[in-house]
Amino acid sequence: MNVLISLSSFGAAEIGRHGQLWCAQLARAAGADSVEVRGELLRDPAAELPALAGQAAVYSSPEGLWAEGGWLDSAALARGIAAATTLGAKRLKMSIGGFSAASHGSLWGLKVQLSETRIELLIENDQTVRAGTLPALVAFFEAADRAGVSLGMTFDMGNWHWVGECPLEAAKVLGHRVRYVHCKGAQRLPAKWVAVPLHESVAPWRAVLRALPADVPHAIEYPLVGDDLLGVTRDQVALIRASRAV
Repeated sequence: MNVLISLSSFGAAEIGRHGQLWCAQLARAAGADSVEVRGELLRDPAAELPALAGQAAVYSSPEGLWAEGGWLDSAALARGIAAATTLGAKRLKMSIGGFSAASHGSLWGLKVQLSETRIELLIENDQTVRAGTLPALVAFFEAADRAGVSLGMTFDMGNWHWVGECPLEAAKVLGHRVRYVHCKGAQRLPAKWVAVPLHESVAPWRAVLRALPADVPHAIEYPLVGDDLLGVTRDQVALIRASRAV
């Protein structure tokens, strides 16, 4: 099993100081197999993406596949594919965005666009009701299946809490579609949910992991902080490996 680090785990401030290339190199030094580059944290994509070439297995686009009006945002998909191609990443991660019942007819356009690239598109459950709840995602995947669009999923273990749903139930329903796991614990503060390391999570994270495929890449996507950042990162990479070794 490959262990990745989503570079957002290092925080916007750290990335702002050092850049994603520095963080990617630290992740590798800590024993990670690869990283996920975050589009929303690129300051100068034209310069940073080529510099990051060969460092990443996944590119995470901050854009949704469907726009607010329910139409396929083919330009957003093209931008994501182009960024992943520049990186040499094999996978592109996006949410379904504004997909709705009115969007079904545009699935053929998605199929055509994906037929022209070797980049694999993975759908992530985000922190919104329209694109991160179990009913929304089941409806999307069923519509995609009917349209002949075969898509895998990025399963974010923590995001289900943001939309008030059970990650274990989601894992049981969607586990067969999962090609990539975002390992994220969650804790509830008075006003909001926050991402935390797995061992600090209120969720039954071990049971969730058992309900998901063990042979797909797993990425850390929770805060990695500390005076010894390399040591902290190394310990968390080891934790993820150990959690799937039992």
